[in-house]
Amino acid sequence: MTYEGVLTKMQTELGNPIHYYLVFENSFLNLNQLLDKELEISFQGYQCLNCGKKKKIFRQGFCYDCFMSSASAGDWIMKPELSTAHLDIEDRDLEYEKKVQLQPHIVYLALSSEVKVGVTRKTQVPTRWIDQGAVQAIPIIEVPNRYLAGIAEVALKSQYADKTNWQKMLKNEVPSVNLVQERLKAGTFLPNEVREYYSNQHPNLIELHYPVLVYPKKVTSLNLDKSPIYQGKLSGVKGQYLIFQDGTVFNIRTFEGYVVKIQL
Repeated sequence: MTYEGVLTKMQTELGNPIHYYLVFENSFLNLNQLLDKELEISFQGYQCLNCGKKKKIFRQGFCYDCFMSSASAGDWIMKPELSTAHLDIEDRDLEYEKKVQLQPHIVYLALSSEVKVGVTRKTQVPTRWIDQGAVQAIPIIEVPNRYLAGIAEVALKSQYADKTNWQKMLKNEVPSVNLVQERLKAGTFLPNEVREYYSNQHPNLIELHYPVLVYPKKVTSLNLDKSPIYQGKLSGVKGQYLIFQDGTVFNIRTFEGYVVKIQL
């Protein structure tokens, strides 16, 4: 069977294990059902996720022009502390920025390759943790806007990583850490502006289980620009990566906006 379409972030459904879906315009693939099966992925072209034009992808699934102009690609996306909608100040599109920034956000600790701190909209729990390949996660605080979450994250970056080591995550090299105790410790580093949102009574610790048959000992990234055709046996899915039996891993997020053909 052949499936063709534009790559976008895999859709997920919480379960034991998590269920993964690769969704195209007119079809979808349940990736859990493809474990231990041969797949061929071939690069067909580009399609910007914002304007829809067949232009080379620059970043985050956008062509260069859209990445530089779209409200959904502003600097505050990656750096929440730069959010200004709470001050009624526009970056690129104030209406959009208010919609996204002025809603409840969670500052959390997640365990993927090590303990990391992060920020996500409350509506993206637990999706954000799944996308990072975290095996455990716990909220530290819930705040009413993205700016407050951002300044809390900045303060906690002095104690915790803010990025996942993707190679360790994919090899399942995860340290044994008590996240409940780490949350208590993290509370002591929060800035004054958000202390009112913190409680010593911790929320539930979330555990996440991924559909992986065998974790690789070494990993090699598939780059569609350099290797436009790849064939391999799927052995797992974790984070936003496909893991193949030969140690090849394919980051779907990196190649959003790429048009591919997948043959089973």
